[in-house]
Amino acid sequence: MRLFSFITALVVAAALYAIVLERDWLLEFAGIDTAEEVEEPIAVGDNSDTPLALPEGTVRVMAVRSVAQEIDNAVLLRGETEALREIEVRAETSGKIISEPLRKGAMVEAGQLMCAVDPGTSDINLRETLARLSEAKARLPEAKARLLEAQAQVPAAKARISEAIAAVPAAEARLLEARTGIPAAQARLSEAKARVPEAQARLEEANSRIPEAEARLAEAEAAVPAAKASLAEAETRLPEAEARLLEAQARVHEAEINLNASQKLQKDGFAAKTRLAGSEATYEAAKAGVQSALAGLKAAASGIESAKSRLSGALAGVQTAKSQVESARVGVQAAQSQIQNASAGVQTAESQVEGARAAVETALSAVEGAKSAVILAESQLEGAEAGVQSARTGEESARTAIQSAEAAIAGAEMSIDRLGIHAPFAGLLETDTAELGALLQPGAACATIIQLDPVKIVGFVPETQVARVKIGASAGARLIDESEVVGQVTFVSRSADPLTRTFRVEITLPNPDLTIRDGQTADLAITAEGAKAHLLPQSSLTLDNDGHLGVRRVTEAGTAQFMPVKLIRDSVEGVWLAGLPETVDIITVGQEYVTDGVPVAPSFEDVIQ
Repeated sequence: MRLFSFITALVVAAALYAIVLERDWLLEFAGIDTAEEVEEPIAVGDNSDTPLALPEGTVRVMAVRSVAQEIDNAVLLRGETEALREIEVRAETSGKIISEPLRKGAMVEAGQLMCAVDPGTSDINLRETLARLSEAKARLPEAKARLLEAQAQVPAAKARISEAIAAVPAAEARLLEARTGIPAAQARLSEAKARVPEAQARLEEANSRIPEAEARLAEAEAAVPAAKASLAEAETRLPEAEARLLEAQARVHEAEINLNASQKLQKDGFAAKTRLAGSEATYEAAKAGVQSALAGLKAAASGIESAKSRLSGALAGVQTAKSQVESARVGVQAAQSQIQNASAGVQTAESQVEGARAAVETALSAVEGAKSAVILAESQLEGAEAGVQSARTGEESARTAIQSAEAAIAGAEMSIDRLGIHAPFAGLLETDTAELGALLQPGAACATIIQLDPVKIVGFVPETQVARVKIGASAGARLIDESEVVGQVTFVSRSADPLTRTFRVEITLPNPDLTIRDGQTADLAITAEGAKAHLLPQSSLTLDNDGHLGVRRVTEAGTAQFMPVKLIRDSVEGVWLAGLPETVDIITVGQEYVTDGVPVAPSFEDVIQ
């Protein structure tokens, strides 16, 4: 059955193609001479039914002359009513309700108390925080006083730093002076040491004279005629030599005691090296005196022996020799004194060098002390600044305590304010408020309020028409009960619904008597800018080779031409099209059988205004 319908359609299409497009070939094939036919010319725009002769290749079509008309360009939507505002008022604190409930449907004013919560210990907490605030404020003057005291110590610490810094150059000057004294003391030490060899040379010279004098004494004693006198005289010298020996031995013993004491004191750090050196020199000198005394004793003994042997003739020579010996000994003693003086000069010079070095050490200590005083003063300044910082911290702590107490007071007052749950705006109760004696927790609902005056009507506009809807545009709505209301567009969404690709539009309108309820269905018409359009039959629409929607018109040259159009609106009478000239001849029948440039012979219908 379907195959038969398909074959019939093919046959009809082929017949129409042959009749319309291949008409000349078909007449020639049928043996009809087209040149003998009498055709009458067809005038464009002539609605006469008189048959006219058509030029070769001309296609007869039906056309209509259309004139553009101004149409209102309203956007039609379907939506529903919504309350302007709807909120579920919830508790911000916990407690038992102590107020009588308000029943649903009742009107409430903005700020009206709906639920009152038992205050409990809120007042006690507020008084406690007020007491903490007073205590914190009382600590603030004390902290300020400590800060002022600490700040007053800073200039004194800076003054001590300046004083200590000023003392450093003076100490360094004393150090330089002490250092310059060392070369002079060393020069004196070198001079004193240079005298010692000279004194030693004199001592050696004096010592060299003693044997000569003793030889002359022996010669003189030998020459003394009276050996007895010489002997007696020699014997008298023997006790003297022994006494000298005893004295020299006593000196050695004393020098040894002093040397041992100096060594112990120097070992314990209580005596200088110079004192030890002096003790050692004294000890050596005492030992030399013993040797000298021994030598004298021996000389005396020799003199006795010589005097005994030459007693008779040597008394005069003995006296002379004795004088010479005594003179030599005096020279030795003088040389020894010079040596001792030179040694004492060396010790004095060494003491001066040590004193200069000690002065340098003292000056160094003074410099270090001055620098330490600077460091100490800087430490005191740092301590004073730390005290200032600590005092500031204490003041900040006091201020923080005040702020904390004030914040606690604000929190306590806020907690007291939260005990009363008030209506945020005037509206209608959709639910009963919380029942008397009910226990509310934070976040528990007290009541639901809606505001219906004004009221919103919400619709969703397609993305193809959203650009035509402007905020502030007039809009009308027809409710489900056939009542009509008028309002204005107050919101057009900038974000499309991800599923429907439509945009939310809100229309706000007054509702003083609250006749419009939340959730009613409504048909919306939003005014938009008007446009010029042609009202044409829907059958006149066609497509070009690229699939573009359009119509074919009759040009002034009497040929067919495709023109793209924009569909504005579809209605019962036809379709409203834009994109055409003000006045245009549109092919309504036969447009599918012609292409651009094909001659046509239109038969016009009544012009649609």
